[in-house]
Amino acid sequence: MDEEKYEERVSELEEDEKILRQFEHSKAEAEVLLKDKMKMEHFLERLEHKLSRIPLAGKYLSEIPLLVSLVKAYVDRKYVEIPVGSIIAIIGALIYFLSPFDVIPDFLPGVGILDDAAVIAFATKLVHEDLMDYKAWRDAHRLING
Repeated sequence: MDEEKYEERVSELEEDEKILRQFEHSKAEAEVLLKDKMKMEHFLERLEHKLSRIPLAGKYLSEIPLLVSLVKAYVDRKYVEIPVGSIIAIIGALIYFLSPFDVIPDFLPGVGILDDAAVIAFATKLVHEDLMDYKAWRDAHRLING
């Protein structure tokens, strides 16, 4: 699938009701996960493992390391300047991404991560300002701590 068709399909899937319902369910799971630091750490390890095994799908999945970094900083109480609704949306999208049993099964070559990319894109749009604030904080923090 060429890049243009891929982007078009991801955009279509961002509005798919079935995917959005499953994303809402993932956000409910995120609320529970957020309350247990050990489970959250295990979840993030699994997420990083999955991410290391798949090729990034352009600009959509390339935001995942930033999302993981933000969640880690939040869980470690290093960065808490984000509304809890935003952090839940981020974790919900990451849960959806990690789940092999989503709307388009991940094992389908070439298309298995389309819905994952759509959910990540949707969540990233929802929390765009919060991500920009975190990036600014992270960059400033790196300068201060060298």
